[in-house]
Amino acid sequence: MAEYINTIIVGGGQGGLATSYYLQQHGIPNVIFDKSDKVAHSWRNRWDSFTLVTPNWMVRLPGAPYDGDNPDGFMTREEIVVFFEDYVDRFKLPLELGISVSSIEYNQSVYILRTNAGRYEASNVLIATGYYQKPRIPSFHTKLSSNFTQLHSSQYKNPQSLSDGAVLVVGSAQSGAQMAEELYQSGRKVFLSVSGAGRLPRRYRGRDVTRWMKDMGYFDRTVDELSSPKDRFASSSQATGKNGGHTINLHQFAKDGVVLMGRVEDAVKERIILSDDLKENLARDDKFEAEFIQEVDQFIKQNEIDASPESLPKLTDGYDAEVIQELNLKSSGIKTVIWATGYQCDYSLVKVPVFDEEGIPIHNRGVTDYPGLYFIGLPFLYTGLSGVIAGVGTDAKHIASEINCHQYDRLVAHQSHLI
Repeated sequence: MAEYINTIIVGGGQGGLATSYYLQQHGIPNVIFDKSDKVAHSWRNRWDSFTLVTPNWMVRLPGAPYDGDNPDGFMTREEIVVFFEDYVDRFKLPLELGISVSSIEYNQSVYILRTNAGRYEASNVLIATGYYQKPRIPSFHTKLSSNFTQLHSSQYKNPQSLSDGAVLVVGSAQSGAQMAEELYQSGRKVFLSVSGAGRLPRRYRGRDVTRWMKDMGYFDRTVDELSSPKDRFASSSQATGKNGGHTINLHQFAKDGVVLMGRVEDAVKERIILSDDLKENLARDDKFEAEFIQEVDQFIKQNEIDASPESLPKLTDGYDAEVIQELNLKSSGIKTVIWATGYQCDYSLVKVPVFDEEGIPIHNRGVTDYPGLYFIGLPFLYTGLSGVIAGVGTDAKHIASEINCHQYDRLVAHQSHLI
């Protein structure tokens, strides 16, 4: 016979933990199932020098605001893991590790979950596995010769873990740009396929860029204010918190010897075929930064803020790069290809028709049309901070309140199911 638990949370990341915290405040029995054997598994698996790109003052979960002595610093991978471990222990959250959920079905007002630990039933299920679940690599990568080592950015650890030789990094958003920088600063020859991610200065006119974004209301924007639903999943801007944080500028990369190229469009044995959009992407990068600092300048003027004027470096080295449309990896000395091409969602375990044609959950602030089924951790679930530590608590509070509001109806439905 299946064990009944009022509310089951699938996924022990920030969204699942935060919602469990609020469910406890409401006195609602719940359990968190996580397939990993350790707390903060996804954070543990980041590359060795990983840091958050948002400052420590933005590291907060319900009941646990940042209280350290370095609010403008950037947590390392190890510090993030400790933060989550302490959070679970402090609030005695019902996290069950090593429980893998293979399917979730809906039957007569009750959700049936099949796991490696048996069968469970629940009135409410929260999918807290996040959006970035499955590495996305272009299908043509299989056409490359097996003589080259290929890995997704999620598998990268450090320069020493790679074979000797030059490295091709495909993608220049947060992860790709940071890895390319670390690799060339370690002495590697690096080729970087540039994508359309924008550049922001790490600091401008005396403040970290996130301070300006907060004050200017960037983080308060809701999903209905976006110009297009696709904007929910726009590429992250280039940023790093390594060594105290600094601006990542592709023109500086070119100045330091990185070979910049356009997007990779295809691969054939030892060759890759490239778009001629390098200069276009660099121009978009420069425009992104220029428009943002113009907004900041205007905000400072309108609000009469005391902030000394500043002129950012005007680098143009990338525009001098040769436009390469075909590259022979072998003759270029490349031994490793890192696909920093992002992730795609995978909610295949949910056997309930609540998805659009692209497999993205259809919801309103995480609440689906199926009573008792919720999602958390998606970009712009509601606001621009929904997908990160700093903002997931707001979504968790809303979802826990929804569960609490419908608690009586769901309990009645469960009792009817048993009859």
